[in-house]
Amino acid sequence: MIMSVYKKILIVGAGIGGLSAAIHLASQGHQVSILERQPRVGGKLNHLALDGFSFDTGPSLITMPYVLRELFATAGRRLEDYLDLQPLDETCRYFYRDGAILHAWRDHEKLAREFARFNGHDSESFWRFLKQARTIFEASADPFLYNSPGGPLEVLQTFIRFVLEGHPTTTDAEQSGLAERLKAVLTALAPTTLDQHVRSFFEDEHIRQLFARYATYNGSSPYQVASVYSIIPYVELADGGWYPRGGIYELARALEKVARELGVQIETDCEVRRILVEHGQARGVVLADGRVLRSDLVVANSDVVTTYRELLSPSSGQARQTRKLEQLEPSSSGFVLLLGTKRQYPELAHHNIFFSDDYQAEFQDLFERKVPQRKPTVYVCATTRTDPSQAPAGHENLFVLVNAPYLTETSNWQQEAPQYRDLVLDVLASYPQIDLHDIREQLVCEHILTPEDFQRKYGANAGSIYGLSSNARMAPFTRPANRASDLQGLYFVGGSTHPGGGVPLVMLSGKIVAGLIAEDYT
Repeated sequence: MIMSVYKKILIVGAGIGGLSAAIHLASQGHQVSILERQPRVGGKLNHLALDGFSFDTGPSLITMPYVLRELFATAGRRLEDYLDLQPLDETCRYFYRDGAILHAWRDHEKLAREFARFNGHDSESFWRFLKQARTIFEASADPFLYNSPGGPLEVLQTFIRFVLEGHPTTTDAEQSGLAERLKAVLTALAPTTLDQHVRSFFEDEHIRQLFARYATYNGSSPYQVASVYSIIPYVELADGGWYPRGGIYELARALEKVARELGVQIETDCEVRRILVEHGQARGVVLADGRVLRSDLVVANSDVVTTYRELLSPSSGQARQTRKLEQLEPSSSGFVLLLGTKRQYPELAHHNIFFSDDYQAEFQDLFERKVPQRKPTVYVCATTRTDPSQAPAGHENLFVLVNAPYLTETSNWQQEAPQYRDLVLDVLASYPQIDLHDIREQLVCEHILTPEDFQRKYGANAGSIYGLSSNARMAPFTRPANRASDLQGLYFVGGSTHPGGGVPLVMLSGKIVAGLIAEDYT
């Protein structure tokens, strides 16, 4: 894309969204600088080296690899020259309280046979679910993922165009295709929840729980989030799970390298105190060290709520917008244990889920009581299954995650973390399919991350991991847009803005912002 006006652009934050935006904007010819308050780039997608063990401290799974390839192609690069992206044959291994184990294979035929072990009906239903989820994705991707969000009327018009696409329906096949598209759109607009949608397909509770958990990918509850979010399991099923050899943090390193090759200036250990606003327009930033950096435009990769609350002066007239954003429900946060063990646990796959036997109670704890889950589902990532370099020989690096409520006035993780750590380890030790009873004795090193850490390190509103939850019916329309409506020259990227959390969506937010800037200044 050729720009008629090149701009000096400052990006606040070098998370994946900020790096994506920088690559797109620099490729368009803009002069781009990124200011990052942490010692290195990546934001929540970060890394910790401890006693010979290597831990990713944020996202642990890559989906939608074509989004990554498109970003590298935008810069005239090949992803393969920067990352060794490996597909996982088994996307996840599920452990249930009744002793069952379900292997979520990448291969769809193999996965359908796995479902058949639990329920023959559900094996057939899997194909129907996959087909409808694909059509829902095709219908909703344009308004909800790839472009700046419009209002409900604009989205409805997009859906209508999708239903009526192609030639007039004259054949049975064309009529069938139109009916499928119409059904997908009606499902996307339906008031049913993801849990209700899943139950309409599957009979077995193990499989229902497997599909319902995908609401947690954007920090929401399957009992509240809309059925349109069935596109989340589809995205993972369509392309499978991927892992960059060397760890997920290799992605941040690769994006930083590409950005610097394009001339992007990146300054770490550089805290932005305030965004300069002059005559209703963002015109630069004030740094913690007193420096004033001026620019034509500002892109905030910081949390949108935190940006309005802390980086914009109330005197600039943003108090009303701040109050509006603070009324929106944050996503869930997380409680993380990084465990280096001196033995391996061969029963584990790369990704593992240890399901509780009362899933609904977990989300009541998270979003109604807003307390740490009493009987949590536990996620365990063991990257040594794919990449032995991540731990000393014969050892294991375990990333253990439990969903946690966003911070409230009653939260006190400094006090609760030690006992909650013990609770999580006790939960893991209680599953009969795997012997984890000795995990405490096998520890070589350990590190804990709580919601307070996510708030302190990354400025996450209320410690939320995914920005805002999608529990509200109108969540797709109330998520903060990528262009500030009340200030000229201010744009937003990252998980707290459109289209949402997760590595590929955060990357897409950078592409959307670059498109908006091209639209505004061409």
